[in-house]
Amino acid sequence: MRSTPFVRMFFFFLAVIGLMPALSYAAETCNRVVAIVNNQVITLYELNKTIKELTGQSAEELKQRNEKEFLDARRQILYRIIDEKITEEKIKELKINVSDRQVDAAIERIKSDNQMTHEDLLARLQADGLTYEKYRERIKAQIERAQLIEYEVKSKIIVSEADIERFYEENKSHFGTGEKVRLASIFLVRKDPNDTGELDALKKRGGEILAKLKAGADFSELARRFSEGPGADDGGDLGSFQWDQLDAEAKKFLEGIPEGGYTDLIMRPNGLQIIKVVEKQEGKKKSLEEVRNSIYEILYRQEVDNRYNEWIKGLRESSYTKIIF
Repeated sequence: MRSTPFVRMFFFFLAVIGLMPALSYAAETCNRVVAIVNNQVITLYELNKTIKELTGQSAEELKQRNEKEFLDARRQILYRIIDEKITEEKIKELKINVSDRQVDAAIERIKSDNQMTHEDLLARLQADGLTYEKYRERIKAQIERAQLIEYEVKSKIIVSEADIERFYEENKSHFGTGEKVRLASIFLVRKDPNDTGELDALKKRGGEILAKLKAGADFSELARRFSEGPGADDGGDLGSFQWDQLDAEAKKFLEGIPEGGYTDLIMRPNGLQIIKVVEKQEGKKKSLEEVRNSIYEILYRQEVDNRYNEWIKGLRESSYTKIIF
């Protein structure tokens, strides 16, 4: 008698249970089967590990913070693992293979689209708590998913010229480089915030420095002589900054200051400051022609994601899935 897929699954599950060694109750609590997907099992260890990777917190930490939110998050992550298992099976079935060279090329395109150096990418990954190796795995999975959708979806993915132009107009500020300013500073430290006499003396010194600047004295030389702040030995040089990265207060004082100009005395919590705009670099916006291919890639990936979600929903419904909680 031919066995049905369900019967084969039943005996597979019995075999898995039978192969498990006798464990203490505590050990079973730490690792047990939480779901079955066709001929694969998902363990509690795998689920908790994925929770940690995606949230940055352990399952126990999330549960202690808010049990209801933890249960919702755990279920969503479990469904994500189930979808990944189903997708992996289909990728193996269709013998889809993504090479290291394809992954490298995809990462280079991402860096180019976002105007990032390799060091910028590594810094962003570190801030997100992600290793470069894990990032490569994710990129590889995305490429495999894209190839899978291209194979499975009969209708062709179309990104129209109108879609590209609309995306460009809505996101024009993201294409190009913003205005940059190079700044220098003379900083007079206030040691005692409660000493009004000290503050008056600092204001007098600051006024004298401003008078020297107006008389044509060199800012760098005055910074070396009088500044007690960062960059004093380098003539008060603070380096270059993206205008958008400056805080609101700094923008307020620097707005309208021409290249080579400087501010009046600025009151700070711990002293007085004079800031010079050493150099200005105007921002450069890229034309539609320059970024057309990048926009196409973005919209294409979005369409792949949409079609993937539709496809995986149908495949999930046709797969044998059992959650054991």
